[in-house]
Parts: sequence; C-alpha cells; structure tokens
Amino acid sequence: MTDKEILLRLGARLRDLRKEKGLTQEALGEKGGFHFSYIGQIERGEKNVALLNLAKIAEALEVEISQLFIYPNVESNEESQSDLQEIMHMLEHQNPQQIAMAKNVLKAIFNHK
Repeated sequence: MTDKEILLRLGARLRDLRKEKGLTQEALGEKGGFHFSYIGQIERGEKNVALLNLAKIAEALEVEISQLFIYPNVESNEESQSDLQEIMHMLEHQNPQQIAMAKNVLKAIFNHK
C-alpha cells in the first residue's frame, strides 16, 4: 500500500465516522480544536496527520483511536476478491458438466431463474 493510499483510506474512514456521528467538518474541527479546512484536507488524503492530532480527532468523535484504522469496505472487498479468485480456480479444473452443476447450485442458492 502506498503512502497516498494510506492517507486516502484514513481520510475516507474519518469521513465515514464523522458522518455516522452526524457532524460537519466544522463541528468536528471545533470539538477537536482544529480548523474545518484541516479536517477536509485529512478526509481528502491531502494531509499526513500527526498521531497526537489523530488522538484528538478520535476523542472528538468519541471513538478509540484504533477505530480510525479499521477499513470495513476495503477489507471486505479484498476478501470478496480472494473468494472469487478461489472459486474461479476451482472451476477452471472441472469439466463442462461439473461447471453447469455448480452454476445450477448457485442459482438455487440465490433464487435466480
């Protein structure tokens, strides 16, 4: 993961938590002692924020600092991609009849016609 990706993920997570709490950038900035534009820069991945500032932001959001580093959408997407690759690998080594059977099983599970 590049530095930019880390900053973008952190910013997206901060934005998600802020919105979950119903706060504007200005309100979060006031609670944490920061200017709203600084919060915006972090959310856009433009600022390499200091650890002590992250602690203040977490406190303003009333979450543990570790919550700023949990990226649920990214992690679940990576898991899904891995699962799909595993399924594709299994299917590559099957004959056409087995692939058709697997397709029918999936259709039955997901109620597709």
